[in-house]
Amino acid sequence: MHFAYPPNLSIDPVGSNQQSSCTCKHRPGRRLQMVITSSAPGIRLQGNIGKITSTAFARQQNCKRLLTNRSISTDLLRICGSLLPLPLLLPSSLSSGARGNDAGGMAPPRAVICVGDVHGYISKLESLWANLRSALPADAFATALVIFLGDYNDRGPHTRRVLDFLLALPARHPAQRHVFLCGNHDLAFAAFVGALPPPPDGSPFAATWAQYIDNEAHEGWFRGPGHEDMHVQGRRWGGVIKERWNPKKGLPYKGSIYDAQPTFESYGVAHGSPDLMKAVPEEHKKFLHDLVWVHEEEDVRIDTDGGQILCKLIAVHAGLEKSLDLNEQLRVLRTRDTSVPKVQMLSGRQDVWNIPQDLAGKQTIVVSGHHGKLHVDGLRFIIDEGGGYADKPIAAVVFPSKEVIRSTEGTASQN
Repeated sequence: MHFAYPPNLSIDPVGSNQQSSCTCKHRPGRRLQMVITSSAPGIRLQGNIGKITSTAFARQQNCKRLLTNRSISTDLLRICGSLLPLPLLLPSSLSSGARGNDAGGMAPPRAVICVGDVHGYISKLESLWANLRSALPADAFATALVIFLGDYNDRGPHTRRVLDFLLALPARHPAQRHVFLCGNHDLAFAAFVGALPPPPDGSPFAATWAQYIDNEAHEGWFRGPGHEDMHVQGRRWGGVIKERWNPKKGLPYKGSIYDAQPTFESYGVAHGSPDLMKAVPEEHKKFLHDLVWVHEEEDVRIDTDGGQILCKLIAVHAGLEKSLDLNEQLRVLRTRDTSVPKVQMLSGRQDVWNIPQDLAGKQTIVVSGHHGKLHVDGLRFIIDEGGGYADKPIAAVVFPSKEVIRSTEGTASQN
C-alpha cells in the first residue's frame, strides 16, 4: 500500500532550535494536520498527514524513519507513535539530505515465502520450517507472508500431523501472515469428508460425474455410504484402483488414483472406509473447507539482473492456462466453483506450465507447486521439488531474493 501526500506537504530548515516539538490538529478518522520541528540541522514538516488508522508501534517506527539521522527526543517519538499513520512513505521529491543518505532508512520489503507440496511428510515440513528460520533474518522470518501452495495430504504417512502443524502456525507465529492454497489432492480429500464448499450455482455434486464416468470402473470409484452426492474427485480419491502400478511415477499406487491410502491410515482407518468422515476432526474439515484456490498479492518485490522490481504475485496450485480467458479462470478460482468436475488450474499439467498470454509483458509473478519439479523461468515459478516422493526434499522460494530453501532430514524442530 502506498500513501499519497497532498501538495502542501513541505520540509523546511528551522535553524538551530534545540527543542523537538509536535503540534497536531486532528479528530479520529479525519486527516491529520501536523507540524514537527527538531534540533539543528533541523527540519520542519507540515501537511495533512493522513487518516489515523495504524498501530502505535508501527506509527512510531514510521516517525523514526521520517526523521532518519536527526536528533529527536523520546517525547517526540512517543507523540508521533500515538498519531502517525501506517505506512508513512516519504514523497520522492524530498532531498536525500532530509531522507538520509539512501533508502536504508525505510523498512525493508516484507519477505514472501512460497512453500511447495508437503504430501503428508511431517519430518520434511518441520525440517524446512527450521531451515527457513535459520536462513532468514529473525525479523524477516517473524513477519513473513507465507503462502503454502497446496497438496498437504496423500503419499506421505502423516497427513494428520501435517494439518495439525499448519493449524498451529498462526498461534506460534502471530506476526506472520499465512495463506493456505487448495491443491487437487486437498480438493478431493475435502470432497470425500464432506468439507468441500457447495457449487455456487446450487447444482448437486453428482452433476460432476458425467464427464469422467467412463473412468469409474478401472479407477474403482468409491461407492460406499455418502457417495450419492459426492463430487467426482472425492469418489476417485476414496476409491480402490484396480491397477497396482503407476507407470508415470514408476511406483505402485497407494490405494487410489490419488495415492490416498496413507491419508486414511494417518487417521486410523482403512483405505476407502467411510469411517474417515467421522475420524477427521472438525478443525481439519474446517481447514479443508476454508482453503483458497488462488492468492493475489500486490507489490511483491523481486530481485532481477536489472535491479529490484515491484510485481503482482498470483499463487495457484498448478498454474493458469495459457490460452483461456484469464478473467474466467480467476472467476472460477476466486469463487471456488465446485461445479467444475476438474479444475485445470489445480490439476493441469502442460497447459498450465507457462504464464498465460493475457499476462505477457506484465510484471506478474505466477507461482505454483503441483508439478513435481523445481522450475524458474523469468517470473514463472514452479516450486514442487518433492512431488510426494519419499527421497526428495520439500522446497520453498523466498522473495525478493528468489533464494530456494529445502528441507533436510534429521530435525524435529517446530519452532
